[in-house]
Amino acid sequence: MTSTLYGISPKICDTVKKAVTWLDANHQQVKFFDYREQPLPEATIDSWIAAIGWEALLNKRSTSFRALSELDKQDLTAAKAKQLMLANTTLIKRPVLQQGDKVMAGFNEVAYREWFGL
Repeated sequence: MTSTLYGISPKICDTVKKAVTWLDANHQQVKFFDYREQPLPEATIDSWIAAIGWEALLNKRSTSFRALSELDKQDLTAAKAKQLMLANTTLIKRPVLQQGDKVMAGFNEVAYREWFGL
């Protein structure tokens, strides 16, 4: 089963660039889904939240999160976080790696080695 890497262009996001560079160096083939170029289906975010939880998916350290109103940042729930991420995909921790029901947010070389059995 092929893995899919979700994010924004590696030319824009350093973390996606690190992941893509690692994948290329380790000869791992993945599909790339740029959610700035094509809409991210709501069902995809639902599956990520089910797999790893909204807390792991929502990037609270991002510039986009810091730019939100205090009202948007308060009383976060899975439903509210999902709506925020659908409205502004840059709130999603990047990249997201998915293979079937298996999901990982962010880039971590050790975790990628385990994921790909290296």
